[in-house]
Parts: sequence; C-alpha cells; structure tokens
Amino acid sequence: MSRFETPFVQRLRLLHPLVQAPMAGETATVELTLAASRAGALGSLGAAYFTPQRLRDSIRALKAGTERAFAVNLFIPVPWSRDPMREAAYAAEIAKAHATLKLPPPEPPQAFEENFDAQIAVVLEEAPPVFSCTFGAPDAALVKALQARDIYVIGTATHPAEARELERRGVDAILAQGAEAGGHRGTFLKPFEQAMIGSMALVPLLVDAVRLPVIAAGGIGDGRGVAAALCLGAQAAALGSSFLLAEECGTSAAYRAALQSVNNTGGDLETAITRAFSGRPARGLRNRFLEQIEGRENLLPDYPIPNAWSRPMRQAAAKQSDAEYLSLWAGQAAKLARPEKAAEIIARVMQQAHTCF
Repeated sequence: MSRFETPFVQRLRLLHPLVQAPMAGETATVELTLAASRAGALGSLGAAYFTPQRLRDSIRALKAGTERAFAVNLFIPVPWSRDPMREAAYAAEIAKAHATLKLPPPEPPQAFEENFDAQIAVVLEEAPPVFSCTFGAPDAALVKALQARDIYVIGTATHPAEARELERRGVDAILAQGAEAGGHRGTFLKPFEQAMIGSMALVPLLVDAVRLPVIAAGGIGDGRGVAAALCLGAQAAALGSSFLLAEECGTSAAYRAALQSVNNTGGDLETAITRAFSGRPARGLRNRFLEQIEGRENLLPDYPIPNAWSRPMRQAAAKQSDAEYLSLWAGQAAKLARPEKAAEIIARVMQQAHTCF
C-alpha cells in the first residue's frame, strides 16, 4: 500500500489523502464541495448557518452532482446565556461600524442560531456519505443513528482529551485542528488557550491517544504540509485557506483582495485569534473591526450573540467591498493560497506531496 492509500482514503474511496475543510459562511458553496470531491478529495460543505431547507437542497444537489464521497459539517450546540449589559456594549460597537458603513442603527436580531435538531434531522433523512462536526462531541446515540444510515462521522479535536472523548462517543475519525488553523476554534473541553497546540505536536499526540484515523488540519497550505502530516501519522490532511481563492469558493471580492494584497506587495500575512465577530475564538486577518474590539474581548456576550449582531455589518461590508468590517477567516498558511480552480489546487498540492517522498 502506498503512503497515500491510507485506510481513511480506502474507506471513503478517495483518490487523495486530502480533505477540503468545511468553511461556514460566505465561503460555503455546493460548487466548491462538488469540485473538490470530483477531483478525488473529500469535499466538505460548511452548513452550520444553513436553514434546514437550504441544507436539504444542498445535500440533494451534491448527490446529483457526484458519486464520490462528500461531507456536511455542522456546529454542535454550545450552552449560552444573555447578558443585557454586555449585549448593549457590543451593540454600541456595532453601531460605530454601521455609521462608518452608512447603515441604519443596528436592531436586535430576531434569532441567534439555526436549529441544530432540525438540521440534524435533515442530515439523517438525506444521509450524506460523511457528517463532520465541531464545537463539541455529538451524543453517542446520535453517532449511532448517523452510522445506522451508513454515514461516516468525523469529530474535531484540539487536545488529546477531546480526541479521547470523541472516541468514547463512537465517531469514526478525528480531525486534529492545530493552532495555526483559520476560522473558529473547535475546542470544547478546555479553555481555548490551553488547547492552542500546533499541528506538528497535536497530530502525533492524537495518533498516540486514540485508535481512530486522524486527519491533520491547521497550517497545511501545500503538498509539503500534506507530506509532513502523513509522516506524523495522519491518514489525510485538511486544507481550508488554500481554497479561499478557488474559483468555486464564495469569498467576496473584498475578502479575496485582502488575501492577495500580501502576495502583491511581498509582505507578510498577519492573522490573529479574535472573538470580535462571533463571540467565539477564531483566527482571521487583522482589520479595523478586529482591532476595535481587541483587548476587550472578555467583555463580549456569549457566542452566538455577537455573530447575529454583526451579520448585517459583515453583509454590508461585503457589498461595499470594505474588508475592514468582514470576518476574514484565514489560517497561518493562507499566503500559500492561489487563485485557481479547486481541481487545479488539488492536483498541484498532490504533485508537490509526491515529490517529498
């Protein structure tokens, strides 16, 4: 068996030990997921913000578009409560951004998150080949129900303790999210600061901690990272930021311009962990709103309250091509992203990975 034909690859009948990481929000498109799966990777749809009907339509479109495996990713619900004082303070910060963007004053959101029970009911009914999740460990009963529908289940861990808990819940594989990863941190058993373990350390720790296939994620931007992940014992590598400039990705023009600006100037790409946009720690490019909230993040309302309050700001900023008020989620290797079709990205990455052995 070749180094690239891991049990994970064989189980899902992939051509490559690659996962196109799920990225929720504007980046989540059926087109990107389809393109990645058709090219032999595991395409993933970040559907956490989808309504149940949109989720159903998307799964059906994916099934109609490819016979290869694909994943649907959702957020496991986390406990949260409202604090009127913190919420009012955050609304005042959003109001400043609204004034800059020439928007009306912000209004309280009508809802803060999608109904997970309704979303998971759709997943069980439509039975995509793979279900992946983050922010927590799914109930063991839910894992069994998914597997009874022949759905392969992947959980996300940022610490060995989380990997062991996911294994106890019965998942089929674990995605090891290193500290370098873009987007929201998946930490659920520790304060996130205690689970900021880099991929080079986290992957072998999880490989040794559990008997399940481990997928490496975080700071993997090209074939060199894929090769390193496999050497560390991972059975596949997940790339997210590498697909932000893919033709099929839903990134706005302002988002793309922000990512490419460092390539055009030869500068360094700076990212930071912030709670500014959603209330949950996430890695993204530095911009004005991130810096506006910086230093006061412990005073923010619980996730998902800020996410709902900031959504009109982010949507307006995208329409106005103003990257200073967008959540520009990106990992530390995002500078390696190139504007190509998803299939071209996968071919380039795998060609480079092969030359490393």
